[in-house]
Amino acid sequence: MTEATMTEATTEIRIRNEIRFILNGEDVVLRDVAPDATLLDWLRLNRSLRGTKEGCAEGDCGACTVLVGKLSGGELTYEGVNACIRFLGSLDRTHVVTVEHLRGEKGGLHPVQQAMVDFHGSQCGFCTPGIVMSLYGLWMKTPNPSDAAIEKALQGNLCRCTGYEAIMRSARAISSYGEAASDPLALERASIKARLDALNDGARVEVGAGKARLVVPASVDDFAAVLEKEPGATVVAGSTDVGLWVTKHMRDISPVVFIGNLDGLRTVSEDKGVISIGAGVTYTEAFETLSRHIPALGGLVDRIGGEQVRNMGTIGGNIANGSPIGDTPPPLIALGARLTLRKGASRRTIPLEEFFIAYGKQDRQPGEFVEAVHVPVPADSVKFAVYKVTKRRDEDITATLGAFHLTLARDGTVAGIRIAYGGMAATPKRAISVEKALIGKAWTEATVEAAMAEYANDFTPLTDMRASAEYRALAARNLLLRFFVETTGTKAPFQVSRSEAA
Repeated sequence: MTEATMTEATTEIRIRNEIRFILNGEDVVLRDVAPDATLLDWLRLNRSLRGTKEGCAEGDCGACTVLVGKLSGGELTYEGVNACIRFLGSLDRTHVVTVEHLRGEKGGLHPVQQAMVDFHGSQCGFCTPGIVMSLYGLWMKTPNPSDAAIEKALQGNLCRCTGYEAIMRSARAISSYGEAASDPLALERASIKARLDALNDGARVEVGAGKARLVVPASVDDFAAVLEKEPGATVVAGSTDVGLWVTKHMRDISPVVFIGNLDGLRTVSEDKGVISIGAGVTYTEAFETLSRHIPALGGLVDRIGGEQVRNMGTIGGNIANGSPIGDTPPPLIALGARLTLRKGASRRTIPLEEFFIAYGKQDRQPGEFVEAVHVPVPADSVKFAVYKVTKRRDEDITATLGAFHLTLARDGTVAGIRIAYGGMAATPKRAISVEKALIGKAWTEATVEAAMAEYANDFTPLTDMRASAEYRALAARNLLLRFFVETTGTKAPFQVSRSEAA
């Protein structure tokens, strides 16, 4: 191992020039890692572990699913991730588990694999290893899952042969072949945890030289110092967007700073009616708190990508990249969220809606980064809803998304309303003209239909592969009408899940 020591201000930072992690049962040390090297390519080309497949190379199909175990708050948790868009540099101090590591008693098939065989859950077999790994991750957490839980776990796995019903039967039967508590990952948990603890040396990781290098900061303070010195570096938290920059757009992202390991950015707290979410908190990690306090956000999170994407992607990253079709900014804007930005030791907090200036441009100075977002919890009297329009319900990119936050006065007039959309402009944007047309008016169908004409003053949507401009404009108007109907006592459900229908 090569190590160096340097001093920044009064803080001494040790530098380690290698990535360390565990692959299945083996300790791995890598000193030559390209900033844009993916886990999938390394597994297949360098380790000949070809059970992990490349299907889409963009985190959609799930054929490349592996489990990654990480320590958080002293606990070891395993989550399914997409190896095709997961960078090697993000794996420091983790445990990577591939399908080759699965094993049953006396060298036989693992319970997940045996169930897939016996219930004919595989046909061509290409997607099968990824499905096995997704079901493995679910089984370890929930040995006897509901159908809804199985479907959620498989949102990020596409299969063109089986039609899924055979896979569902397989998933229901796994525990009849063995106990999750007796699985090797469960039995070896204490040992793996100790090995990962030993890798946590508190050092910053720097691999490569010049522009072609990657950095894994030792702490949030260290990250602030690194980015202040190199403001042009690409910051990667979950890589669910940046991964596609590499695999689809062939972009040079060097140098790269990986921040997914920073516990200081992975905190969720509640104080005086405000939920504060660190920029490194994944959708999965935020789900319980958001769904408990703001149920509409829980429903939205369940439709962001598949389970693998939610395990990697972060709310802070969804905000920071400024995409006009990012799912979380519109509802957060409607809720009146505020954003904390940090540069070095300095911080400033601004309304989230002011962060988005123009397409590809945000109110972020060189060397400044998103540290946290602060989300007010709506009062019980507030009516809040989020609607996402896509071509398919699960694991699809937004065509348009509307968020509505309504406060009614005692006389039934609109005391306050905030409406925000994604997919309708170059940035996430409020419907200011529509809001003005509603404020002070009676919350009636006539008022709403009159206000719908104001959408033309707020938005000029574009036509692309997801939707035409005309469709977006019509859908956006109709979402307001839907919100009105849902807030005026209708008992007819607008959407029924398979589990509810059964």
